[in-house]
Amino acid sequence: MEFTNVGRTGLTVSRFCLGTMNFGPKTSEPDSHAIMDRALDHGINFFDTADVYGWQLGEGVTEQIIGRWFAQGGGRRDKVVLATKVYGKMGEWPNEQGLSARHIVKAADASLRRLQTDHIDLYQMHHVDRKTPWDEIWQAMETLVAAGKVLYVGSSNFAGWHIAAAQEAARSRHFLGLVAEQCIYNLLRGT
Repeated sequence: MEFTNVGRTGLTVSRFCLGTMNFGPKTSEPDSHAIMDRALDHGINFFDTADVYGWQLGEGVTEQIIGRWFAQGGGRRDKVVLATKVYGKMGEWPNEQGLSARHIVKAADASLRRLQTDHIDLYQMHHVDRKTPWDEIWQAMETLVAAGKVLYVGSSNFAGWHIAAAQEAARSRHFLGLVAEQCIYNLLRGT
């Protein structure tokens, strides 16, 4: 397996990242565990998920499947660079979605419980939240980083100008800011 660094960090990951979006709704838990074992056996150490994954089975189901896999031991968690995301609707109440400081911190704690881990290596904002100021978002992320619950922050589905605005706000706070962007890029869609 070839390895590279995540964005502008010293964090080393496999060039292939295992996406887990369908673990649960389309892939059974035993099959999901077998896929993760096989990926690790072949040197894939970068796993990506999101708090909302689980779809019709319920938000958070995919994270729970990964958490139960980590709980099997064998150094699984220590070998994996774990990325998860925050933003999506996790309940019926208005503060159970988006990127308010309240939701970011509560969502991170809930993801940590479901994933059965004490930290998230790369915590990604799943979408831009046009209602929440960048200073509030970075305040929440700084709190999580200072507590050791999150190591790095990234984005997903951001346009270039959103990344620039986020980075400028982070820079003004003397915070590392976004280290990576996960965009849609595949054989069918190269944007």
